Amino acid sequence: MGRGDRHVRVAERIREEVSLILLHRVNDPGLGGVTITDVTMTGDLKIARIHYCVRGGEEERLAARDGLRRSRGYIRKELGRNLQMRYSPDVTFHYDASFEKGARIDSLLRQAGEETPREE
Repeated sequence: MGRGDRHVRVAERIREEVSLILLHRVNDPGLGGVTITDVTMTGDLKIARIHYCVRGGEEERLAARDGLRRSRGYIRKELGRNLQMRYSPDVTFHYDASFEKGARIDSLLRQAGEETPREE
């Protein structure tokens, strides 16, 4: 990896750290089913866009959104301590619906396969 890949390396490290923080240090019941799926960084490493998904339905998704908002400052502070960067990046959380979309497509394909008449 060259020097231009630093933001990719930092993003991966942030994904790992936030996952560990949520698993071991944040005590919020709304965050139990949260999985960090991806992190994208701005080129200057000042903003980390953290993408997440949640097991469950709409109620769990809203609880996770609210829990992440409440924990945002703490997560940023912990990232600053653990990453040893000059500046702790500002973190924003974004719901990742790609798993839901994939499951929906899979379901539709399965339905279409069941409805197709088979020749004998």
